[in-house]
Amino acid sequence: MRIHITGNAGSGKTTLAKELGDILNIPVFGLDKIVWKENWTVTPQEERAFREQELIIKHDWIIEGVSSTVRDSADWVVFLDFPQHICLKRGILRSFKYLFSTRPELPNNCPEIKIIHRLIKLIWQFNKYARPSILREISKKNYITICNNNDLYHFIESVRNNKVIIMDTKTLTAVRPI
Repeated sequence: MRIHITGNAGSGKTTLAKELGDILNIPVFGLDKIVWKENWTVTPQEERAFREQELIIKHDWIIEGVSSTVRDSADWVVFLDFPQHICLKRGILRSFKYLFSTRPELPNNCPEIKIIHRLIKLIWQFNKYARPSILREISKKNYITICNNNDLYHFIESVRNNKVIIMDTKTLTAVRPI
């Protein structure tokens, strides 16, 4: 099973991926270590494409991040489409926690203080630049869009209690037993 969790910075991709990985016993990978190198250096496109290919050829995975390549290869997509102000609040709180240190899912020497201005800009521009292409691409896939904490909680609990994959984009009904 291949699951892509995508959404704005601060939407909860990493947290959800870890939780689903634990529940479903599927390996979890984050794109942050592919997109970034030490010191917040952007990975060259060719290297990023190669490293994404290395992940998507695996049989089972949960990959969190923003990537058309990963989205195209997923059996289904979870789009965390939380409001910008929620993502901004979460992103800033996370940044303060790691202001002078590196988050576990990032390469070395990537303290948030070096990129917080870029994070804020990214969050505010997400709906204009990334969201439309995500919505267009997932419309051709099995997907679920989660827009608030209540739906997120019910999604996780449904997977946890029933060990099912949720695919119906309107009603969160179980369609595939694990």
